[in-house]
Amino acid sequence: MDRLPHTGVSTTPSSDLSPSAAPLTTVAVVGLGTMGTGIAEILARAGREVIGIDISEHACQRAVTALEVATSRAVERERISEEERTGILSRLRVSTDLRTAADAQLVIEVVPEDYGIKHEVFTELDTVVGPSAILATGTNALSVTRLAAESAHPERVLGLHFFNPAPAMKLVEVVSSVLTAPAAVTAVTELARELGKEPVALGDRPGFVADGLLFGYLNQAAAMYEAKYAAREGIDAAMKLGCGLPMGPLELLDLIGIDTARTVLEAMYAASGDRLHAPAPILGQLSEAGLTGRKAGRGFYTYEAPGSGTVVPDGATVDEEHAADGARPVRAVGVAGSGTMASGIAEVFAKAGLDVVLAARTQEKADRAKARIAKSLDRSVTKGRMTQEARDGALARITPADSLDAFSGVDLAVEAVAEDLDVKQELFRVLDKVCKPGAVLATTTSSLPVIACARVTSRPQDVIGLHFFNPAPAMKLVEVVRTVLTADDVRATAHAVCTAVRKHPVDCGDRAGFIVNALLFPYLNNAVKMVQEHYATPDDIDAAMKLGGGYPMGPFELLDVVGLDVSLAIEKVLHREFRDPGLAPAPLLEHLVAAGCLGRKTGRGFREYARR
Repeated sequence: MDRLPHTGVSTTPSSDLSPSAAPLTTVAVVGLGTMGTGIAEILARAGREVIGIDISEHACQRAVTALEVATSRAVERERISEEERTGILSRLRVSTDLRTAADAQLVIEVVPEDYGIKHEVFTELDTVVGPSAILATGTNALSVTRLAAESAHPERVLGLHFFNPAPAMKLVEVVSSVLTAPAAVTAVTELARELGKEPVALGDRPGFVADGLLFGYLNQAAAMYEAKYAAREGIDAAMKLGCGLPMGPLELLDLIGIDTARTVLEAMYAASGDRLHAPAPILGQLSEAGLTGRKAGRGFYTYEAPGSGTVVPDGATVDEEHAADGARPVRAVGVAGSGTMASGIAEVFAKAGLDVVLAARTQEKADRAKARIAKSLDRSVTKGRMTQEARDGALARITPADSLDAFSGVDLAVEAVAEDLDVKQELFRVLDKVCKPGAVLATTTSSLPVIACARVTSRPQDVIGLHFFNPAPAMKLVEVVRTVLTADDVRATAHAVCTAVRKHPVDCGDRAGFIVNALLFPYLNNAVKMVQEHYATPDDIDAAMKLGGGYPMGPFELLDVVGLDVSLAIEKVLHREFRDPGLAPAPLLEHLVAAGCLGRKTGRGFREYARR
């Protein structure tokens, strides 16, 4: 990984931090909570002598037990031998006395995220360890520079940020202050690699890369829930199904600890002044009430017991069982459009047994769209996902047409035309005239106001947003966007249809970005700002989010796939809707779009691609 240049390094004659002079064979871990215990396990497995230190005797014994359990499981799974297990266990010794760290070449501090506690630990360590020992803080929110500046030997202080669970997560952020000696960075970077981790070298700023991007996104999700824009289950499902994330944002906040998230965001806001980092009030309210997430047994969700990950129903649990009660019958569907999204949606409906009219501006385009569906169905047959008979039946249920007049008998009309409000409004005027009374009219827009389409009809109560995700046959999520005029039975119909076609409907209100885009694109924009400010490279940021956050794609990979022009357009819509300065598109994104660097489709975006 590229390392950012170190500037203003301060060294003192009393410190020798060269790796050869200070081989990191003995490491002390101060703080034996979940993270400290995990780090101790990694080090012991890698052949290091580990001194685990905690003020609590119970925590010390718990760390030993955790290592015994983990290594026993590894033996059972034949990943290590019994002899190797014995060696690992022998390399960990625990103590409640910080002075036992005297012989360590590296001390990793992972005590609670409180500056006073960390400062006290570092001050005492200065009197305990040798002058060449490296002191690392595991903070993800507090200033490494401040801790270093108040240390007796600031050149040996750096950040070493592991991710939870430490044994499993590959990313380690190596954080330098302007005072950190390059030799110290080199030593811990090499250690991280020897531990089987992927180190990313960074400068000192709250949140660093992974948490710097992650916590802004989590904060927005909390604010979205607090505003009652969407249910907690809907927000989490939307981000898991729409973006492929391993956990929803509110689930993740409960896992991290709502009090911890609040602390990180406070530090980020103090440094950035960005309103997107100002902790959502609900985080403070839950923290003050002691509802800090899984560890307390209750946070955004309620859990079976403190420390449990099993969610139990409570007063806020969404009643999905009756969401489709009162739905209008839907047997025939009209899909307007001939592009990839229209074809995909038509395929979804046809495979579910519904009759589909696929209307385009010309018969040729409609026929071409049906041919595209036939190829998609053929691929499904080839891969064994459906039978030839089912393929033929689905294709037979699709009728291509060159006029919206063919929608006269449909129960649901879905438009999937260009993302242009004038075009969509004109189409809805036509649908209003040709569709029978009681037919539901739906738009697949991802950024335009649904109400603007509804208001051009004589039946705005029948209009709803059904935002499918691309590719529609594969993606499970549908955002059901209800306007202030949408009727209850129309919303119920949307749920019933989604369930019938094996999609997961998520309710949300009619505002820019809905759920997924409103949370996703500010995160992408903030990643661009990091590069723009020369804090990290696209490669390092992508690696950090994939390895540290479990994201299927890094933000710059995703931007290049989506298209920088599409991303910029969505950012502008969000900025115009919410008027938040933090949502203003990053100038670097605007410059790349102006230069025609739009991502994979042009061969160059944040990276260059081979021309097809």
